[in-house]
Amino acid sequence: MSDLPELNLEAAEAMWREYLAASSIEPGAAPHHVVECYGDNAALADELLHEVMHGSKRATSSLANEYAHYGEREPREGDHWIVCDGRGEPRIIQRVASVQRSSFFDVPADFAAAEGEGDLSLEYWRRVHREYWTRTQAAIGRDWSPEQTTLPGEELLLERDEICWPPEFADSPPS
Repeated sequence: MSDLPELNLEAAEAMWREYLAASSIEPGAAPHHVVECYGDNAALADELLHEVMHGSKRATSSLANEYAHYGEREPREGDHWIVCDGRGEPRIIQRVASVQRSSFFDVPADFAAAEGEGDLSLEYWRRVHREYWTRTQAAIGRDWSPEQTTLPGEELLLERDEICWPPEFADSPPS
């Protein structure tokens, strides 16, 4: 397992400018955006990106406490993210369609299926996400258990996304 790569921010910003121009969005009126990879390692970044670009993955989940830990803004509806592959190269732009707070125990089966991973079942989702968050929280010096997600500030953020760029992968054409 290799760590995530350095992101090609120059290429990501070029992609962002191209998307804004094609969408007739003035740079000063552009929505908030971030540049990131899926997962916590290059192989997982590529695997999950493939599921977005060629499969049915239109959702992702994260821990609210990680945004606080890293001093980052939590995702909001209308935000965008430039998704990079396991080499740090930008591949697509996604728009956040919705964000809900939830405990690990209250994640709906349809959301687990929308994450587009494994056999699409809630049981699979719970198993791999328990492993993932145990690993990522340990990496920042924290123990983690699903029960923590019932506490304020420790919830899951359930994000539904749509691909908006480039056109050959977009869920709908630029407006």
